Amino acid sequence: MSDKIKIVRTVHDLRKAVAKWRGRDQTVGLVPTMGALHAGHISLVKLAKKKADKAVVSIFVNPTQFAANEDLSRYPRDEAGDLAKLAAADADLVWSPGVEEMYPDGFSTGVRAGSAAKDLEGAFRPCHFDGVATVCAKLFNQVTPDIAVFGEKDFQQLAVLRQMVRDLNMPLKLIGSPTKRDADGLALSSRNAYLSEAERKIAPALYAAISALAKDVANGADIPAGVADAKRKVTAAGFTKIDYIEVRDAETLEPASTASGRPMRVLAACWLGKTRLIDNVAA
Repeated sequence: MSDKIKIVRTVHDLRKAVAKWRGRDQTVGLVPTMGALHAGHISLVKLAKKKADKAVVSIFVNPTQFAANEDLSRYPRDEAGDLAKLAAADADLVWSPGVEEMYPDGFSTGVRAGSAAKDLEGAFRPCHFDGVATVCAKLFNQVTPDIAVFGEKDFQQLAVLRQMVRDLNMPLKLIGSPTKRDADGLALSSRNAYLSEAERKIAPALYAAISALAKDVANGADIPAGVADAKRKVTAAGFTKIDYIEVRDAETLEPASTASGRPMRVLAACWLGKTRLIDNVAA
C-alpha cells in the first residue's frame, strides 16, 4: 500500500496507463464516483480489486445529471481526502478529468436512457438519467474496463445502466454491491453531510419504514396498504416531503405484484428539511 496514488486528468494519459496493463494481460475494474468518498465507495473499490487485476476510480461531478434547481454548486468536494482514502484502499489509478476534458467545446452527443428511467427518479429529476447514461458511456469508452462496480443504493441507476450496457452491446459486466449503512441503518451517502444534527437523528426512520414494508409485502401483505403505512411512519418521524415510496419488480422496475412470485424492491425518495434522501431494500 502506498500513501500516494497516481491521478490522471486527460484521456490521453488515462489510455496510456490502461494500455500498459492491457499489455500485461491484466483485467481492469472501474468504480465511477462523484467524489466526497465514504466507506460505501471504498467497499466498491475493494470489490473491484477482488474482481479485477487493476482498479480505476473516476472522480467527476457530472453537471449533465443535475437540473438547474439542484445542488451541483454545493455538492461536496474533497479531492485531497478522496485521494488519501483511495491510496489506503490500494486503488491503482484515479481518473479525475475537468469538465472541459469530459465535455469539450462543441460536445453535442448524448445517450438517452431507456425504459428503466421512465419514472421514480426519472419523474422527479427529468433528464437526470440521460446525463448519467451519457457520462457512464463516456467513462466506459475512456477506461475500457472489464467490469464496473456500482452501489445498490442507487438501485434505479444500476438498472438503467444495465439496460444501456445490454442494449448497446458494451463489452463489460456491471456488478452491484449491497448498500453500506451506518449502525442505525442510514444508507451512506455524500449528501448525508447536508443533514443537521437533529435531522441526522431522524434520518434512519426511512430505512426502518421501508424495511418493514419490504418484510410485509414479502409475506403477502397488500401493497397499497403497506405503502400508505410506510408513508405515515416517515411523515410522523419528521420527514417534510415524500417524493415516492414504491414497491417495484426488482428487474424491470415495473409496479410489483405479490402474486407474480418475482423478486421485488422497495424504493423511496424523501425530503428531510433541504436534504433529499433515497434508499431501497429487497422485498
